[in-house]
Amino acid sequence: MPGPQWLKSSYSDSGGNNCVEVASVRTGVALRDSKRPANVFVTGRASFGALIESLRSDSLGTGR
Repeated sequence: MPGPQWLKSSYSDSGGNNCVEVASVRTGVALRDSKRPANVFVTGRASFGALIESLRSDSLGTGR
């Protein structure tokens, strides 16, 4: 069985070595740092969607 298909963030640096990667997995959404690919965080789809929506609406107070 093949592993997850990792997608790099559109905010990755040009070398592709400094980015966040995401993958859809059976239990939800997996995230990892490209510099440390063995460290994987898995969260539910609803929680991941809420995080993305918060980032888009700047409700986390990032100022970006």
